[in-house]
Amino acid sequence: MSNVAKRSVAKRHHVVPQFYLRGFAQNERLTSVRLDGPEVVPQSVRKAASVTNFYALEGHPDGTDAFERVLSFIEGEAAKVVDKVVSGTWPLSVQDRGTLGYFVALQVVRGQDHRRTMESVMAQLARLEIGANGRAGVKGWFKRNIGVELTDEQASAAWGEAIQPSGPPLSVPAAMHVKQIVDLSDELLPAILGRPWLLVEFDRRSLITSDSPVGLVRDPKDTHPFLGVGFHNAQAVTFPLTRKLGILMLDPIAISEQMSIDKVAAGLADFRQPGSTALEKEINRHTAASASEWLFHHPDDDRFLPREMPKSRPVKMHIAGGPPEFSGKPLFDIPDGSTVAPAVMPKPPAP
Repeated sequence: MSNVAKRSVAKRHHVVPQFYLRGFAQNERLTSVRLDGPEVVPQSVRKAASVTNFYALEGHPDGTDAFERVLSFIEGEAAKVVDKVVSGTWPLSVQDRGTLGYFVALQVVRGQDHRRTMESVMAQLARLEIGANGRAGVKGWFKRNIGVELTDEQASAAWGEAIQPSGPPLSVPAAMHVKQIVDLSDELLPAILGRPWLLVEFDRRSLITSDSPVGLVRDPKDTHPFLGVGFHNAQAVTFPLTRKLGILMLDPIAISEQMSIDKVAAGLADFRQPGSTALEKEINRHTAASASEWLFHHPDDDRFLPREMPKSRPVKMHIAGGPPEFSGKPLFDIPDGSTVAPAVMPKPPAP
């Protein structure tokens, strides 16, 4: 009997780690607030932010929960670092800083919102490609991209689904999401480590967290209405570490003349300061703004929820442009019958 068969397979997968949620809980209990509520749910840490088999890798030689166990190891190492910070260690060693930085990067891409965004982007790209190729190209598109030969009736139904405003109902498998988690966490890490970290310590005030707890602070100089905010142009990155500790990852440009990026990444520019009402409100506002569907807080901390609650954002990014409707005719006249868009589904963009 294999080792996989002998041990129990984890089915409850946490998109926000249990150890992290305990920093906002009391006796393993916290309050979950659904955006667009008014659902407010007292919940156990074990049940909060969990999805059955979310990271399950069917057919994996080490078991369907192989990636969940990888995450558990990473979380265990991060938990040790958080314990050090709670105990008073700051700044962190280079190794501990890297461990915590990687943990923060994971929180950006591991959640349900990221998978739904992948599905939305892929559906919109498929809509544009199928619509531009016309009704007659549906069979060819499915043969090239999905490996499926459609009947006339199936092709007609597929056309109707593909040209709807949301695009065809595509589902991203866990394996594809897991690959993006691994790839994008590595890509995000330099933008996280390359910032000076400010540890904010609260006494009377408290922080909340969410199902997507990493917040991006827009630079006030970026006033263009279509300019997005990402890790490379954000004025700061916010991360509530516990209900009493928050990290602000500041703009490295401000100290670039005094300190090299290597020294910043080593933590030599990190510092700490007492929290204030203004900092509590700023961090909590950006934590709420980054949330997808849920906020979490200590049972005694409901007064620290932002006064103006944001709308839920199940999907974090949409593709704009393209015709609102397709007639069924190709948008471009290509004599040799070639497609007008790539024959391979492109990868969704990074956050």
